Amino acid sequence: MCGIAGSVGHRDAAAAAANGAAMLSLLAHRGPDGHGSWAAPDAPAWLGHRRLAIIDIAAGAQPMATADGALVVTFNGCIYNYRELRVELEAAGRVFATHSDTEVILHAYAVWGEDCLRRFNGMWAFAIWDVKKRRLFAARDRLGVKPFYWLLRDGRLQFASEIKALLVDPANRRGVDQDGLRQYLTFQFCLGDRTMFAGVQRLPPGHCLSFAPGDTAPRIRSWWDVDFTIDEDHSAGWFQRRLRELLEDSVRLRLRADVPLGAHLSGGVDSSTVVALARKLLPEGARLLTFTGAFDHGPRYDERQHARLVAQRHAAEPHEIVMGPADFADSIERIVWHMDEPAAGPGVFPQYHVAALASKHVKVILGGQGGDELFIGYARYLVAYLEECLKGAIEDTGHRPGYVATLGSIVPNLPSLQSYLPMLRAFWKRGPFGEPAQRYFDLMDRFGGVAPLLHGDLRVDERRTMDEFRATFEVHGAASMINRILYFDLKTHLQSLLHVEDRTSMAFGLESRVPLLDYRLVELMASIPPRQKFENGRLKHLFLQTVEDLLPREIRERRDKMGFPVPLPEWGAGPLREFVHDVLGSRAARQRGIWKSDELLTAAGNEASFGRVTWGALCLELWHRQFVDGAGLPAAS
Repeated sequence: MCGIAGSVGHRDAAAAAANGAAMLSLLAHRGPDGHGSWAAPDAPAWLGHRRLAIIDIAAGAQPMATADGALVVTFNGCIYNYRELRVELEAAGRVFATHSDTEVILHAYAVWGEDCLRRFNGMWAFAIWDVKKRRLFAARDRLGVKPFYWLLRDGRLQFASEIKALLVDPANRRGVDQDGLRQYLTFQFCLGDRTMFAGVQRLPPGHCLSFAPGDTAPRIRSWWDVDFTIDEDHSAGWFQRRLRELLEDSVRLRLRADVPLGAHLSGGVDSSTVVALARKLLPEGARLLTFTGAFDHGPRYDERQHARLVAQRHAAEPHEIVMGPADFADSIERIVWHMDEPAAGPGVFPQYHVAALASKHVKVILGGQGGDELFIGYARYLVAYLEECLKGAIEDTGHRPGYVATLGSIVPNLPSLQSYLPMLRAFWKRGPFGEPAQRYFDLMDRFGGVAPLLHGDLRVDERRTMDEFRATFEVHGAASMINRILYFDLKTHLQSLLHVEDRTSMAFGLESRVPLLDYRLVELMASIPPRQKFENGRLKHLFLQTVEDLLPREIRERRDKMGFPVPLPEWGAGPLREFVHDVLGSRAARQRGIWKSDELLTAAGNEASFGRVTWGALCLELWHRQFVDGAGLPAAS
């Protein structure tokens, strides 16, 4: 993992280099092990790099050039299959000077051109300057694990791993993108390539970009997408065996490192599976450290007993951290600074502190991110399909092949919704049986019911937001409701979670790897008939069957798993009440023109457990202070 930055098309090389040095300074936390820069001698192109040394520690410095100087790269991430690709490239006559995956990217591009992307298995955001073509080529991995932001102004393209690096240039104003704000006020994340900053765009996952001096805009294209062509030729048993093979190979590849590594462990199915497979694949006697976070606020907010059970079974060394309201007040401003944009949920707070703990012991950490999206694990999926089953029962169509479950068969799995009654009440408030896109939109509306708290000119334009939502929900043409949901979440909600994953780990120079998001797993799951992967509406049905032997019964049969909930509503009405009022009731917040402050403070004081209003408002206000008002990084606590 590293931090990358660059510019193409600048008029003043000295100014570009000075600005680049300032960009790298703001990315220092991403790469504490070294830094470098490169400027083209005959073109307005500059590349910069901050290094976190994971593979070939001695010889992997960047930016890196081919021996003939024809290609130069700055790269953030890891190509896990670099050893296999190196063998293939050496057979093609390429000569290597290092043992790094960075050099594999250079030679792969030299041999295969832009098609090299399809050969990589990993997470990446990189930019290559092609000296002969005088053109920049940049690309982002299939699932968007690693970030890439860009901005075009006056014919100059600038890019970086984090938005804050783009803002050091005085020419890049800190304006708010009003469409991004509108989307955040609905989903607590932005859709597509949009950010909260006017003029700043993100390169979408599975896309690449090219730009040359003189171009009026970068050329951006999709090089990979999820294909929902259903495989009807194989049995459920075959899919189960293939899934297990890919899970093991994915973890095997992500254990490649020249530094110590560990794993997140929440006590849920996803992280427990990663830990179990890591133990199975590590050499005998190798240490496996696990890292768990909890809140001292009752059993709903403490999963340590489940994590300890898994750690004990797999001979791991558990490390734990317990957080309280004082930790939140002391760190939230710094977390917002690292995030660049308002975050999609308070889970960023504990994840930040767990990453801080892990960084004291290891340099690489594995996690279970993506499992809920890929293997159909969220309660809202069951809520959405419950309505489909009810409709099918009433219309007497539930027996048709398009349904993955009937009302009768889904009933035994409904206890999974015991903790989600507020979601059910909100979902059915408008009445049942709307079109699928509208119904899932209702489930994803994080600020539902807050319109009275917003000033009139900022109330969400739901029709416009719905059109933007629909564009992603329906673009792929999948027939099944479950696959439409899967696609939307991979392209949107997952991106917000990976944003958190990247920023919280890189805040401490920690490389986070997510084996459940190996693209081969995504392609396999997309091809499996919905009735097999979500049989009878059982969450994570196929996945649980596949990893049954790896998990203790207490983990397999858990019905109380809810991600990483934070007792913020309870804290906001108790020990953090003064903090919440100081932020949301401040003169600056009242003059912001977003919230009706008195009504907002009343709502925050009465918010139900797991509510998102307090979090969303706090995060948005603190973001405005730092990135719009220009307060910058708060002093270290």
